[in-house]
Amino acid sequence: MRLRNLLRPGWLSLTALVIMFAIACFTLLAPWQFRRHEERKTTNDQITASFKAPPAPLDPSMHEWRLATVTGTFVGDKEIVARLRTVQGEPAFEVMVPFRRTDGQVLLVDRGFLRPEQSQVPAYPAPPAGQVTLTGRIRADETDPQNRNAFADAGTQGKLQSWAVDSRVVARATGLTIQPGYLQLESNSPGVLGPLPLPELDAGPFLSYALQWIAFGTMALLGWLYFTWRELQPGGALTGERPRRKSVAELVAEEEAAERAAAARS
Repeated sequence: MRLRNLLRPGWLSLTALVIMFAIACFTLLAPWQFRRHEERKTTNDQITASFKAPPAPLDPSMHEWRLATVTGTFVGDKEIVARLRTVQGEPAFEVMVPFRRTDGQVLLVDRGFLRPEQSQVPAYPAPPAGQVTLTGRIRADETDPQNRNAFADAGTQGKLQSWAVDSRVVARATGLTIQPGYLQLESNSPGVLGPLPLPELDAGPFLSYALQWIAFGTMALLGWLYFTWRELQPGGALTGERPRRKSVAELVAEEEAAERAAAARS
């Protein structure tokens, strides 16, 4: 029975490879790109909504990128510099500082970016003293995969450095109890340095990538079905039915016979 040929080790290995590839396309790769598309869409929607909404007093229920205002004082002696940043395609540092609200709670504030000078943090003004009202965008904490603590070296004017803009890192380094997330200052807000630009609002290639992975998985299965059908036909690779190769003498004899037949007809 020809279907028994499908149990050959070579074909079983090919079948397993095709099935695993298709499963990866349908259950891992395509959903991963769909999730990235939805995350980008959510971020774009939140940024777009924040353009239309006026600044409002900071509230825990506000979503990321919302413009908020908060009143209090900078804890200027607890600044930490985030290193290895990129702003508009160029290297930068970002300056983080705790901010004590009038209700006593502490919020992390990102004052903006600085361009390095000879790979070091340049001189920059201290945050203003006294009570001020800030305007900025609510941001979620970044995450350092290695969960590294802040550290000091000779290139940061004696200030601690961090690998991420993360309220948890600053809390561990300063001993302060800091609310999750941080406030990214807008231009003209007290204490702002180089205001950070908003991310681009393009949808990105993630949706097309997801559809491509679905297409790849489908093509792999259809290709396997086609070659299975073809190879099960008479003379296919799986049937074991091979036409015998003719010898040179047989080919010469056939050619001579054809010539004699042609001569007889003429």
